[in-house]
Amino acid sequence: MNTKQRFSVYWFDPEPSRGAELRKIRPCVVVSPDEMNEALRTVLVVPLTSTVKAWPFRVNISLMGRVSSVACDQLRAIDASRLKARIGDLSAKDSAAILAVLQTMFS
Repeated sequence: MNTKQRFSVYWFDPEPSRGAELRKIRPCVVVSPDEMNEALRTVLVVPLTSTVKAWPFRVNISLMGRVSSVACDQLRAIDASRLKARIGDLSAKDSAAILAVLQTMFS
């Protein structure tokens, strides 16, 4: 099995999407723990968007020379096969900021 790494960024296709879900092929961050990624065929991801807003459930990062917003409010479980090319890895600072937002959302 090709295990996906936590806090790695991949291209993924969210289609089919509905309603207010983010559309089109875009980067996403794998947020599920590595142990879960090794055991299951699904991963938890949060998509990135170029629409940067100062919302408490979004984390702004710099990736590939562009500022993007990690849309923690769009967290979703997907089949790992939906993940395409690996783009890179987040910094420890950005990873910690995402975990903090997710923890706040679910506490």
